Amino acid sequence: MSDAAKSPQARLPAVDRLLNTPQLTAAAAEHGRALTVATLREVLAEARATLGRGDVVDSAEDALAGETARRLSTLMTPDLRRVFNLTGTVLHTNLGRAPLPPEAIEAMTEVARGASNLEYDLARGRRGDRDDHLEAWLCRLTGAEAATVVNNNAAAVLLVLNSLARRKEVAVSRGELIEIGGAFRMPDIMARAGCRLVEVGTTNRTHARDYTEAIGPRSAALMKVHTSNYVVEGFTAAVGEAELAELAHAHDLPLISDLGSGSLVDLSQYGLPAEPTVADTWRAGADVVTFSGDKLLGGPQAGLIVGRRELIARIKKNPMKRAMRCDKLTIAALGAVLRLHADPERLRQRLPALALLTRPLPEIEALAARLRPVLQNALGADFAVTIADTASQIGSGSLPVGRLPSKAVTITWARTGRGSGAALKRLAGALRRLPLPVIGRVQDDALWLDLRCLDDEDGFVRQLGGLRPDAGR
Repeated sequence: MSDAAKSPQARLPAVDRLLNTPQLTAAAAEHGRALTVATLREVLAEARATLGRGDVVDSAEDALAGETARRLSTLMTPDLRRVFNLTGTVLHTNLGRAPLPPEAIEAMTEVARGASNLEYDLARGRRGDRDDHLEAWLCRLTGAEAATVVNNNAAAVLLVLNSLARRKEVAVSRGELIEIGGAFRMPDIMARAGCRLVEVGTTNRTHARDYTEAIGPRSAALMKVHTSNYVVEGFTAAVGEAELAELAHAHDLPLISDLGSGSLVDLSQYGLPAEPTVADTWRAGADVVTFSGDKLLGGPQAGLIVGRRELIARIKKNPMKRAMRCDKLTIAALGAVLRLHADPERLRQRLPALALLTRPLPEIEALAARLRPVLQNALGADFAVTIADTASQIGSGSLPVGRLPSKAVTITWARTGRGSGAALKRLAGALRRLPLPVIGRVQDDALWLDLRCLDDEDGFVRQLGGLRPDAGR
């Protein structure tokens, strides 16, 4: 049968023929023959299906080989990528929270290269405990007697409650029954931990007598939860750690304190809103304190647990601990960040999260002045680029009422008539498609790029030449 008599599907080039094109020869050399063949078969199958519906497909060898090579390139590009966080939220949960310092990255790289003494005691020549790499520093920085680490603070709270209060009661103020992003709700976590929540007081006012009345023969602990992602203001009352610890100890109960985004240093010394430190909470009498590693501490995702030696020992014996433990990369990074905290005078310069939170406003203003004409030139006459005052958020449930004065470049649609919303949506999409995606926020009919977290001006500017804001029009 001649080629002309064949069906359109049958006239598609054969797999072997396409594999010999320069594009796919190069693709197979880079990505492997097996993946190249599988991707090519997908492209051909879609082409046959489209032709079978009577639609048009470019069946030229160059077109089919080019589509296969494009798909391979997309497939082999890492999905988890670095982005420019210009949203105005510094510790953005969806964008990875705290950036790590060079010391932490170097530590992770070093242990990733090969074997390490993760659970090996070099001094004694026998099996060790992975917590040993962190416990001494956590105790040094907080004053606690012992410490352990799990993969995030939600796990820390779950593990502590399951270890110390399973099948028993824990009293918590109604005003502290927090919910954070991702459906983490304190009542649900307590239920999963196998303990019974006893709500005390009211939403806005809780007194010591409320806890006293809730203590009974099945009580296992009192718990205080730091409301790090909201503030109750007005006619309010709460019981502080010191008073609550005294009450708990008078009834031979431990006080569990969940600080959430707990800080190891007094943030007010850097001009930030005051936040209770882990050391303050421990000195106030808390027996176990839980907090995050990737928020105000400025490290990797981790849940840190410090407290009394006998209670930490019970927590570490829980079989659930193994399911929640950190890997060697997290431990290496966290260890490096903890060592930086030993020098609070230079912490602002050495810890990226703290550097971003305390970035001077004049520095951000100067950056905005440099970038405005560059962005205007890249976007053309269809858009108007201006500089506006804004206020950055700290983020990730940390210091909920704290706002940091900042500057943003705002981009609006310069043409008259309708279409502003669609144009800004296309522009936001084009920014996300850049080699190093740019994430901003649309607000008040403008695209806002808060510059507080822009720490690579040259890299940002270099890729603007590839910006196509009219794509998808």
